[in-house]
Amino acid sequence: MPDIDAILQKVLDAIPFQLTTDGGVEAARARFRDVPRLPILPEVTAQDRVLEGPAGPIPVRVYTPPSPAATLPVVMFFHGGGFALGDLDTHDGTARQHAVGADAVVVSVDYRLAPEHPHPAAVQDSWAATTWVAEHASELGADPSRLAVAGDSAGGNLAAVMAQRTRDENGPAIAFQLLWYPTLLWDNTLPSFTENAQAPILNRSAIEAFSTWYAGDLDLTDPAQLPATLAPGRAASLEGLAPAYIGVAGHDPLRDDGIRYAEMLTAAGVPVTLDHAETLVHGYLGFAGVVPATTAAMDRGLAALRAALHS
Repeated sequence: MPDIDAILQKVLDAIPFQLTTDGGVEAARARFRDVPRLPILPEVTAQDRVLEGPAGPIPVRVYTPPSPAATLPVVMFFHGGGFALGDLDTHDGTARQHAVGADAVVVSVDYRLAPEHPHPAAVQDSWAATTWVAEHASELGADPSRLAVAGDSAGGNLAAVMAQRTRDENGPAIAFQLLWYPTLLWDNTLPSFTENAQAPILNRSAIEAFSTWYAGDLDLTDPAQLPATLAPGRAASLEGLAPAYIGVAGHDPLRDDGIRYAEMLTAAGVPVTLDHAETLVHGYLGFAGVVPATTAAMDRGLAALRAALHS
């Protein structure tokens, strides 16, 4: 495996950050919120709305890019943060990049977080938001027949779950799923969990801690028995799902998780593009616009999303 990209390594050395549950959930959330982020793409308009959810209001933020198109596709975006951290503000820049990169309306979802709200709360909120957007897309200047799901890390898990649930429950048709370094199988015996056990940003012990928070009362000792709403890679069938783009990072414990899911999708006849950014780390979207290699990786995925929605 090649070394971490030299420019990215310099940034990591200058601004060290590690996802961890140390100190409890509020301390972890504060550390995540305090990561330096530059405001970007102010030409994208953003409107906060509140949708009715299964357990109360679900805040969402609707992003509209400057575009000559009268009606745009729409992308549901689910943020990462181990199912316990993150919000509309921590991923504001990433959502704006998706809106511009895909030339689409983006709806970012502030789903309920663990450990206060373990699985399936995030799934329930994500589903409620997705179905609402499909039914009310015209209010957003969007075309519900061109609907995609996207997410990073934990959000990639939720995007994959949404793609499966729409198939299984005859929900709104999903045109594309964009999964950034997702967690899908809950299998820590994959080689990357050992190779990258002490990786920057996200290490193996943090994955295990966040997994415990999110799983709640579910028994994680036998991943093969986990429900697909928690581990979408455990679904009985992957046939008939939307085409997928899966971006993984070489220096990430979750690398082989995404690679394995891509192999499983291919075996099930689902069109899939796997992008293995060998010199990058988990969370690389957060460095897009700063580190050229991460910008290029983001651009590849957004180009695929744009092509799928504007073909």
